[in-house]
Formats: sequence, structure tokens, C-alpha cells
Amino acid sequence: MKISINRQYFIEQLNHCLKAISPRTTLPILNGIKIEVKEDHLLLTGSDSEISIEITIPTEIDNEEILEIHETGTVVLSGRFFVDIIKKLSGNFVELETNDAFQTKISASQSEFNLSGNDPDQYPLLPEVNDEESIILPSTVLKNIINQTNFAVSLSETRPVLTGVNWQFQDSGIQFTATDSHRLALRKLEGDQFGMDSMHAIIPGKSLTELNKIINDSDNEVEIHFSQNQVLFSYGNMRFISRLLEGNYPDTSRLFPENYETKVTVNNGEFYHAIDRVSLLAREGGNNVIRMSVENGGVALSSNSPEVGTVHEDINTGKVEGEDLKISFNSKYMMDALKAINDDEVVIEFFGTMRPFTLKAAESDEVVQLILPIRTY
Repeated sequence: MKISINRQYFIEQLNHCLKAISPRTTLPILNGIKIEVKEDHLLLTGSDSEISIEITIPTEIDNEEILEIHETGTVVLSGRFFVDIIKKLSGNFVELETNDAFQTKISASQSEFNLSGNDPDQYPLLPEVNDEESIILPSTVLKNIINQTNFAVSLSETRPVLTGVNWQFQDSGIQFTATDSHRLALRKLEGDQFGMDSMHAIIPGKSLTELNKIINDSDNEVEIHFSQNQVLFSYGNMRFISRLLEGNYPDTSRLFPENYETKVTVNNGEFYHAIDRVSLLAREGGNNVIRMSVENGGVALSSNSPEVGTVHEDINTGKVEGEDLKISFNSKYMMDALKAINDDEVVIEFFGTMRPFTLKAAESDEVVQLILPIRTY
């Protein structure tokens, strides 16, 4: 194998590949990046057996030479070490040359490294994704869906299905649900073009986090292909493959009552910053609990820390309906929920002091956030 490649472009693609590599892998060879040089392109592969990323680098992009191929071949090089070397080299292009023993010479400008490589035949094959079902989403829409749901997945492995986002397909569209049992994020995507026969796929939150770092806010399309236990995201020159979580996701539809007891309309930004201020003392106490009072048409937030002091703030509200109420909740959960709603006006509906309450945009129920209150004495 012998190539010359644009160093800056190479670094960008290697960084994407690194997102699939975990230091905790049980297979040592998976600490490496597989570099496969074909006649007219180069393939980079990174995997931790749960996430796999394959990137195709062509010889030219927009009539600019990116890659010059002198000799084909394949090698696996230590991932983070190799990337660090490429980053610290100088010059616009870097040359790689590998011998039959997989020793790889890396040279650029005045520098030359010799790195021991591994036999690519020892590298596991990527999972096959048989295209049983597929949809196409604009990258901006997919990023929004991830940002509006993924923060609510569980970080505990006690119930593995809750560490992922449930994609529930119906004839009229898709519902995306994430919950850690204390809060829930629901995003709806309606439209016949997204409809499928009734099926669901639970995609690990970790996979969606890494995917979100790679796709950008352009209007490029992401092709999403589902098979029985894998999902493939095809985006530009990248194939991102993730395993799906096995198991039955809990039925969360019953968590959304229809008739509220108290309804408050607030300005999203103002309410967010008020929560942030009031939670300063709550964070100091280590419990993030703040109290909300709805009385006589007014709304107030308060918090106290025995060691530090107390805080009280009156809230400007657009509209208050229903009964008076006093309720306590986790301020971080509330702030995460408000960030997920891309609207200036937010409606909060309460169904009693110890029942979950919901947040959604005033003009839409495309995104619904649900939070469990905290019992205080």
C-alpha cells in the first residue's frame, strides 16, 4: 500500500472514524482503524462492535486532488496513536507506505514515523444491514429529533431498553420516545412519506450521540435502513452502523392524561433563565429541587439551601388557568425540557401535585416533554 493524501481532509475523516472506537473493547484489534486502499478510493473503518463507521475517501473532491494512489493494500493501525501522529505532522500532504509485514512508514515534510500495523484479516467484518425498511430524513430534521429526545435516555443499565430512543413507526409517521423513568421526551414526525407498517426500533442513546456529532445542519439527506438487529445511517461518504437494543419498550401512551387541573403559559427563554437563577441554591444543596407555586393567577419559583440561604422569584406568565398548585421538580430536567422545545411560548399542564406534568409549544404538540414531580416534606 502506498498513498499520498491531503492531511487536513484526512484528519477530519479520521476524527469521525475515532467516534466508533472504544478503549474498553474486548478485541485489541478494534483499537485500530482499518485503512483499505482500492483502485480509485480509500476506505476507513472504525468499530467497537456496537457502533461501526465506514468512510469512503475519493481521489478528487470538487476537481481538487485529495488522494493519490500509488499502490493498493490494507492495514490496521493503532487508532488514537495514528491520528495523533497525522495531527502533529506539518505540510499539506502526508504519505503512507506499508510493507508485507504491515510496517507503515508515515512521512510529511521533514518528519518520518514508522508504525507497526496489524493484519487486516484479523479485523471483524462489519455487520450486514439487509434493507428491510428504509426512510430518508434531512440532516437538520434528524439532528433536531436527536436533540429533542436523546438527553432523556437512561444512563443506568438496569433496564437496557431505556438506554435507547424508541422509534415507533405507524402509517401516519414516527414517534420517538426516550425516558429514564423520571422524565420522558416525545417527538412526533407526521407525514405519509415517513409511514411504515407498524414496527419499532430502539437505537442506543450512545450511538445517536456520536451520530449527532458527525452530521451537520446542512440540508443533506440521511438514508436510514433498518434490519432485524442493526440500523444503517448513510450520510454523504459515511456509513454509520449501530446495533439495535433488544426487548419491549414500555407503553408510555397512558402517561399522558387528557384533562389538566392547572395550565400555565410562559415565555420559554425567560422561564429558562428564571429556573437557572433559582436553581443556583438547589445545585449547592446537591438535589436540584425547586418549588413552583401557582396562586391567585400568579406563578412563583423558590428554593432553599440550609447552608446557603433562600431564593424567591415571581414569573411573568402569559396565561394561568385552573386550580392553585404547589409542586416541586428537578430543575435540570425542567431546563433540558425547555431547551428541547423550539418555540417562544411554552404551555405547562399539571394534573395534580404528585402526577407527571407536561411541557409543549403553545401552537404545536410535535414535541412533548413529561417530568415526574418530586415529593417534598
